[in-house]
Amino acid sequence: MTPGVPPEPGGHPVVARTVAWATTGLSLALVFLALLLPAELTLIEPTAFLRIPVEGICGATLLLLLPSRARRVVAVLAGVVLGALTLLNLLDIGFNEFLGRGFNVVLDWILLDDAESYVEDAFGGTAATLAMVGAVVLAVAVLVLMALAVLRISDVMARNGAVATRTTLVLGTVWVVCAALGVQVAGVPVASRSTAALVQDRAERVRKTLADEREFAKVAAVDTYGDTPGDQLLTGLRGKDVMFTFIESYGRTAIEDPRIAPGVGRTLKNATERLTKAGFAARSGWLTSATYGGSSWLGHSTFLIGLWIDNQNRYRTVTAGDHLSLTRAFQRTGAWRTVGIMPGVQKAWPEGRFYGLDHVYDSRDLGYQGPKFSWSTMPDQYALAAFERLEHGRKHDKPLMSEIILTSSHQPWAPIPRTIPWSEVGDGSVYRAIQKAGKKPADVFTDTTEVKTEYGKSIQYSVHSLIDYVLTYGDENTVLVFLGDHQPLARVSGDHAGRDVPVAIVAHDEAVLDRISGWGWQDGLMPDAKAPVWKMSSFRDRFLDAYGPRQP
Repeated sequence: MTPGVPPEPGGHPVVARTVAWATTGLSLALVFLALLLPAELTLIEPTAFLRIPVEGICGATLLLLLPSRARRVVAVLAGVVLGALTLLNLLDIGFNEFLGRGFNVVLDWILLDDAESYVEDAFGGTAATLAMVGAVVLAVAVLVLMALAVLRISDVMARNGAVATRTTLVLGTVWVVCAALGVQVAGVPVASRSTAALVQDRAERVRKTLADEREFAKVAAVDTYGDTPGDQLLTGLRGKDVMFTFIESYGRTAIEDPRIAPGVGRTLKNATERLTKAGFAARSGWLTSATYGGSSWLGHSTFLIGLWIDNQNRYRTVTAGDHLSLTRAFQRTGAWRTVGIMPGVQKAWPEGRFYGLDHVYDSRDLGYQGPKFSWSTMPDQYALAAFERLEHGRKHDKPLMSEIILTSSHQPWAPIPRTIPWSEVGDGSVYRAIQKAGKKPADVFTDTTEVKTEYGKSIQYSVHSLIDYVLTYGDENTVLVFLGDHQPLARVSGDHAGRDVPVAIVAHDEAVLDRISGWGWQDGLMPDAKAPVWKMSSFRDRFLDAYGPRQP
């Protein structure tokens, strides 16, 4: 008897049998795929599916023991659960590929909205709409098809009880033997329990996330400099214009990857030489970022606040409190005007008050009339020119402390602006021809070789724009602190890459760099493998120590 097809005196029995076999086969394949699907893209290879999933054996045993009505209900519920686990697996694959970590079911739903915005900014509204619709259709299809697949398998097993029972017993015996003997194929255990392990891992992640929220609130409540009077803060920088500048995705990969490093290295070497010729000096080292591949605000906050902020819960907790950030330390002194240049911010940003910024210029306030460069709302050189026009170039009764976020090196690294004479920047209209002549995001981002090349070019552009700004508009009172917020995603930095980013301090006044002589940082803008590596969260206290009253 053909599974699922009773004999009929007429009709098309061959076609019916073929459809029945095909439907059953596809159902088995779908369930088998869901039970063995790895959570990382690099692990998806044929050997990953040469395994026997214990969860399938246990599920088959349960379905064989249940009465008809209960069996069908359990089959549908099991299919829905398996479909949900498959969707979480797909999210894990995406998050591992872009952010170097799995999907957190407690914290990461908000990032899906950011992902939609990113696709819209990078590839256009139509692409974003299609992606959103496609994601919803996929989610519904996976849940429905998985439920129907398990129900189909259940019905076939019920009609072929003896065969199903023998098959389940044989597979169960083989699984036990393989587990006991540790049988492997290409280094992968044949006896699989990956689904159960993934469920357990996700449950453990939820438990740790909830516990972390409670513990971090206690940690954030303690602040070494929380009660330090303003007149005792940053005394070693009084009278200086201090710029804290983040370069998007500027990671260790940019300096050490053989496909990227030559161009970036030349840019950094040339920039160091130009600074030296102009009377500036630089020291550099490494910081280990709290994030990877994205979520830049976690890197910014970790650096400025001095706490390890590696998830959205921690970010919300700390920005709802009064932990002292570096930028607010400057404001507390009363000796600086504090401003933020945030071209990547495209809507209200209430955290500006927490960070102690007297004024925040977001993408809507900088007067840009040119085109977007994929996700980046404007070229870095324009953002810096706007900073000069709106703040630095004006007369003030106090020096400036600025936080500047440069976004031109944001993925997908196409099209990339090019530097032009500062006098030609204007309102940004000049960039229309430059943007039109650039490469298309889809052509770059999907090419594993091209994406590395263009990423390197974007870092060169950002570094060159920043250093050229300092050389053009800086003076003996200029102090620049610049760093990357995180490594680029795995497509560029490689699987399981570290989280280190370069950091440098540039100053014209030798006394500024003398205060960090004990840090062990290296001369110039390009640290090598021997340069110190600190956690990014340690920078705030080291900086306040170096430039506070404790330092002779």
